[in-house]
Amino acid sequence: MAQERPLPSVVERMWGREPVTRRGPRPRLDLATITDAAIEIADAEGLTGVSMAAVASRVGVAATALYRYVDSKEDLLTAMTDGIVPPPPEPEGTPWRDYLALWTRIQRDLLLEHAWLLSVVRLVPPLGPQRLLWFDRALTALEGTGLGPGEKVNVVTSLTGYALTDATLTYGLGVGDPQMESASISGAADYGEMLTGLIDPETYPSLSAVLHEGAMHGAEGWVEDADFVFGLDLLLDGVEALIGRRAR
Repeated sequence: MAQERPLPSVVERMWGREPVTRRGPRPRLDLATITDAAIEIADAEGLTGVSMAAVASRVGVAATALYRYVDSKEDLLTAMTDGIVPPPPEPEGTPWRDYLALWTRIQRDLLLEHAWLLSVVRLVPPLGPQRLLWFDRALTALEGTGLGPGEKVNVVTSLTGYALTDATLTYGLGVGDPQMESASISGAADYGEMLTGLIDPETYPSLSAVLHEGAMHGAEGWVEDADFVFGLDLLLDGVEALIGRRAR
């Protein structure tokens, strides 16, 4: 019989599978305490402030003590992406479209509230109990729609990607957390006006036309909530059309 592939130790701990030591004093730390401390630092200082030494100082231990719980900073980031996630709303009694709209908005808002997540979630697939619970609830909302298993997974990952893209655009235009303004394309400048001065109408005729019509003038206006809803509705309209085709 094939042996099960061993899980990374941090994933084991995230799922409460930490080995229980029967002898000696009770450990002063646990992964949740370390993760919470790292999240507090990231919220205050960004990811550049998160180091094993900084986290150890915040919880009052030597840095070497952390390595009993996380093998590296990468493991710590994996734990942080799950520890920051609140419980998902329950889908029972909510139409699938309404639920997925709420589901996507909450994820987008979480990224807007914690800018450092934008640098991590692209690299860390959902491995912890909280993020996978969100995945499960979105799949639950799609039960009874007639979609196949792979289609349901693709719907959920598409909505996750949309939440990430929208939040990234918001920060890239300098409309989000002040910590992210240094990475913004134009900062306080008007992104639409910047593009107008850059592009050649003969090479970019369609883009030039919408710019001159004012569709992208004012960076804050371009990423306002109405734009998020517009894109989300496009995605959900596509899901609804797919469900209709499966029903036929």
